[in-house]
Parts: sequence; C-alpha cells; structure tokens
Amino acid sequence: MTAPQTRGRWVAIITGAISILIAAAYLVLITVLDSRGPLLPPPPEAMGLAVSSAPAASVAAVPASADAATAPPLD
Repeated sequence: MTAPQTRGRWVAIITGAISILIAAAYLVLITVLDSRGPLLPPPPEAMGLAVSSAPAASVAAVPASADAATAPPLD
C-alpha cells in the first residue's frame, strides 16, 4: 500500500474506535440515569406556588343577585 492509503486506513480505524467509545459511554450514562427510578414532577413550592392549608368548606358563596338568593336550590 502507498502512504496515503495507509494513513487513510489508520484514520478510519481511529475514527471507528472513537465512535465505539462514545456509544459505550452513552449506554453507560443512560443505564445510570435510568436506574435512578421514574421522574417525578417538582413540588408546587418549586414553581413559586403556595399550597393553601385552609379547608375548601370555609369559603362562603356570595349570590350573584337578589333573585339568585330566593331561587330554590337545584337538585
């Protein structure tokens, strides 16, 4: 073989070896990340939302008009 063919062959071998090393590192990284368990959403506090500790029954309803206050309840 001539010098350019030999050099091209070594470049191909080295490039293939680097490609295999990157693929193996990717598989190891994915295995480690996947072994940590399922992803959970962040708590509301992390989003800047406050969790209210007041019970929902303590909220009073205000009628929209005087007629709404006298209307019979819907069953």
